[in-house]
Amino acid sequence: MKIGLIGLGIMGQPMAKNILKASYDLTVSDLNTAAVEAVAACGAKIGTKEEIGKSCDVVLTMLPNSPHVKSVMLGQDGVINFMHQGQVFIDMSSINPVASKEIAAELAKKGIEMLDAPVSGGEPKAIDGTLSFMVGGKQEVFDAHKALLETMGASVVRCGDVGAGNTTKLANQIIVACNIQAVAEAFTLAQKAGVDPQLVFEAIKGGLAGSTVMNAKAPMMIAGNDQPGFKIDLHIKDLNNALDCAHTVGAPVPMTAEVQEILQWLHGRNCGDNDHSAIAKYYEYLTDIKIGR
Repeated sequence: MKIGLIGLGIMGQPMAKNILKASYDLTVSDLNTAAVEAVAACGAKIGTKEEIGKSCDVVLTMLPNSPHVKSVMLGQDGVINFMHQGQVFIDMSSINPVASKEIAAELAKKGIEMLDAPVSGGEPKAIDGTLSFMVGGKQEVFDAHKALLETMGASVVRCGDVGAGNTTKLANQIIVACNIQAVAEAFTLAQKAGVDPQLVFEAIKGGLAGSTVMNAKAPMMIAGNDQPGFKIDLHIKDLNNALDCAHTVGAPVPMTAEVQEILQWLHGRNCGDNDHSAIAKYYEYLTDIKIGR
């Protein structure tokens, strides 16, 4: 099976390396030549969108947002122009489920199947190959390509038809964002009350309040480490998609809207490239304290 991957950013590059470790024939493409060369050094071929579209059995994308995926796939020089019946497109980007359905509809006209398969876990899990995949698409297409996704993820779950994967990812991103905000708020309370946030973390992480999010992000807040595993600007993008989807289907999301305003506030203060755990900086601004420091 020949695989093509377009998009070698923070997530795409380690994901490509894990595909190679599983001995797949992989061709890659990205505007960042350094990223392409880094993956090629691990055994990947370098190709254009046209070469990937014509020669690969499966085309993968890992791109920032809906417009990027639509441009790469459906644009004037989009990959769809070079694909043929029997190929499969798997979009691993986190985009609006409406866009996923639009892309799938265009591909279907050429007899090309699609899965939308966004991931959760950030850069650390992309590196160690333990991402969680949320997948939308036909059962038989999912079954045929589950093993490929398992080279990059520890959990690969079909959630429904095309669009269901990204709907599930939006739900995931709401929970993650609200959880990070709650951790920052709670640790700020602890410190203002004279209790060491590190001790609070140690005391509660094994209880009901414990979570993967807290385990990953609390130490970063306490250390003042804002190096991105997942950037604030990317979470803003995801929550914009969540709000758009929620407004379309009539779902109330007041907590999502509140966290989004905090993230936008941070973006406006040049924190967009910070890790989303830097939500703590909002509380630092309000209280003039730094969590754990």
